Amino acid sequence: MKNTHVISVENLTKVFGDFFAVNNISFHVAKGEVFGFLGANGAGKTTAMKMLIGISKPTSGEAMVAGFDVKTHPEEVKKNIGYMSQRFSLYNDLTIRENITFFGGIYGLKKNDIKKKSQDLIDELNLHEEADKLVGSLPLGWKQKVAFSVSLLHNPQIIFLDEPTGGVDPITRRQFWEMIYREADKGKTIFVTTHYMDEAEYCDRVSIMVAGKIEALDTPKNLKEQYNVASMNEVFLKLARNLE
Repeated sequence: MKNTHVISVENLTKVFGDFFAVNNISFHVAKGEVFGFLGANGAGKTTAMKMLIGISKPTSGEAMVAGFDVKTHPEEVKKNIGYMSQRFSLYNDLTIRENITFFGGIYGLKKNDIKKKSQDLIDELNLHEEADKLVGSLPLGWKQKVAFSVSLLHNPQIIFLDEPTGGVDPITRRQFWEMIYREADKGKTIFVTTHYMDEAEYCDRVSIMVAGKIEALDTPKNLKEQYNVASMNEVFLKLARNLE
């Protein structure tokens, strides 16, 4: 793994009224790293990610993503990343093929490239029979797999995944992580939020957010040794107790 930082965050803060949703967080992510952004629901993970992908302006602090300042060049950030939201990723009233074509156009791909990438994606996921079915008819796990693949259409070097495995079964979760590893092996950087603590074991490093602050950041192995426990779930529980 190279030491080049593709995400650099210094004292990043987001305030709504007098509520600190994200409170003075700092961290760096290296090129090719699978970086887990962990925390319970409401810890501030999604708010932080929205700042990093250029759709929410920080109240204060600095963040550089893919070489661009998220405050002054949010559109350049968006062009250079892939993003998959838990709540909205694909249009349910379009077919898989139509979704691929639509998002390929948004990403600025040429028609021939869209056509080739569409077929490559359908072949890779073995969706030949489903390609012309409405996305709304697909099981959630398949929707998420397709959404992840669509976020890669323009070959971004950084991929942001917001709770990508929320609500899917354990087998699909494992398959999804296999897809993540394949992209990481190609040198892509994966920034993934999750509240499933067992998924932290799949990451190179993890941060744990509690009430808007990063309270722990290290490799899963080092965190388990630090807290003298056997699992990341126990790390989180012990950390939460220590902060009470």
